[in-house]
Amino acid sequence: MAENASRPSSSPEPPDRRIWLDGRLVPWAEATVHVLSHSHQRGSLIFDYMSVHETPRGPAVFRLREHVERFLASADLMGLPRPLDREALEQAILATVRANPGAKSVKASAYLAAVEVDVVPMDERVTVAIAAYDPFEDVIRRNPGSYPVRAVLRVWIEKNRRNRRADIVSPQAKVAANYASPMMAKWAARKAGYDEILLVDEEGFVAEGPTTNVFWVDAAGALRTPPEARVLLGVTRRTVIEIAKHDGIPCSEARVLPEDLGDAAEVFLTGTTAGVWPVGSLDGHPVGNGEPGPLTRRLRERFGQVVSGQDPDFEHWLAPVDAA
Repeated sequence: MAENASRPSSSPEPPDRRIWLDGRLVPWAEATVHVLSHSHQRGSLIFDYMSVHETPRGPAVFRLREHVERFLASADLMGLPRPLDREALEQAILATVRANPGAKSVKASAYLAAVEVDVVPMDERVTVAIAAYDPFEDVIRRNPGSYPVRAVLRVWIEKNRRNRRADIVSPQAKVAANYASPMMAKWAARKAGYDEILLVDEEGFVAEGPTTNVFWVDAAGALRTPPEARVLLGVTRRTVIEIAKHDGIPCSEARVLPEDLGDAAEVFLTGTTAGVWPVGSLDGHPVGNGEPGPLTRRLRERFGQVVSGQDPDFEHWLAPVDAA
């Protein structure tokens, strides 16, 4: 009883945050959906998650166009009617960030809100909700332990193979149903003392994390990442590949078995929240000397320069919030 009484709330309500809901900005606590809604019961909600950074031109959303295009692609993959066009979604996202000063992240969701009986909805109206917030101030610090904040990660490779048949649910769709299996595996790994997991594909090769992509530096010093056909098309993954190309760092796609990834000189994960995040150990065994390697540190620094608007070659990736 005492433990439960001291447990932080799992539904924090940040003061003054407003959520864009089908064209209206409503208070955080009022952005609700019925427990029997189709998307809640069937896992058909799609979403995309993007970051907001302070730049010399003020706050800006990083690679807004690419995130919105992926969001709409997820709708198409799942057969959901497109709720808004690209321009309208971009403007709604920027408006939501302006309405929520200090926001560091944006999560856009589209879902079938109607209460349904059948697996196929009768009411095909799609609701769009956009939240702009600070995940650390508004969520994680209200739920201590909900996200690891470490210099390097302890990673477990989940060896159970996933059925990634594209005729069921494409791995490239950011749909809620795709995250159920990774959630169970990551939950178990957290209880065993790990921070994060890597998943394997149906053939047993390393694929990705639940919300991250993986890169490694092989024994010859070459930067590698799994083929895009096997993973979610991460915007940060694409960004790191393009930064590496710009800086003359060779990077290629390759497949790797879990036991071979353990021989890598460096391993790091990429994601909207993670940025470039070094992996210190795999399955309890250190990667290299257990510290961030030189290429990982270099790309992490370069990524930070790009997202903060300090590199003019990549300014076009930043959508200024106040210029809309």
